[in-house]
Amino acid sequence: MARKEKPAKKAKEPGRLKQMAQVFQMTRRYDPNVVWAMLLGFLGGVAVGVALALIFSRDSVFGIVLWVIAGVLAGILAAMLILGRRAERAAYGQIAGQPGAVGAVFRGSLPRSWRGSEMPVNVNGRTQDAVYRAVGRGGVVLVGEGPISRTRKLVDDEKRKINRVLPNVPVTVLYVGPDEDSVELHKLAKSVRKVKNTLTKPEALAVSNRLASLGTQMPIPKGVDPFKARPQRAR
Repeated sequence: MARKEKPAKKAKEPGRLKQMAQVFQMTRRYDPNVVWAMLLGFLGGVAVGVALALIFSRDSVFGIVLWVIAGVLAGILAAMLILGRRAERAAYGQIAGQPGAVGAVFRGSLPRSWRGSEMPVNVNGRTQDAVYRAVGRGGVVLVGEGPISRTRKLVDDEKRKINRVLPNVPVTVLYVGPDEDSVELHKLAKSVRKVKNTLTKPEALAVSNRLASLGTQMPIPKGVDPFKARPQRAR
């Protein structure tokens, strides 16, 4: 009687510390200054803790110890926050210029109050230039991915479509590409967040549902994953 083969064990996911180490190594390859930035953040937290200890607990050893411990914890937190921001910038820096990069930002970093798809709403199949759309309390944001000279027509076509069905909704246009006036990929989420609120939450939801019914052009592949993308080799 043939023996039953044991099911293959699932690959064990790396632990939290190992994941952090991998993120740190990836970030350091792209941004060597991250080590110094994290160190300054840590020392800054410790310095604040020591300063507060001398101000409020100068005559209490126990109080000084507590303030110093709090400063160390604050320093660790500051270093982790710095690593997180630098890691995101490094990850998006590796996929900048690739088709679907804006979709990756929409998938992972779009502000919570905004709705956006990682799939474009308009695309040029020949050049892979695309237009992405996000909807929030600031109205509609259209993001052209590619050189402005090529994506402007795509963006204008999409803007006219929106103005035709939602004439009173503000439309903000951003471009992500090689031009000087374009927004850097890692700053895209921040640029969307800066758009001034003009709609209520119910109005924003109604706008999102209305636009979803319009359909899209033939999409390009989904946005690349910035944390799995390989850095582009220098030519």
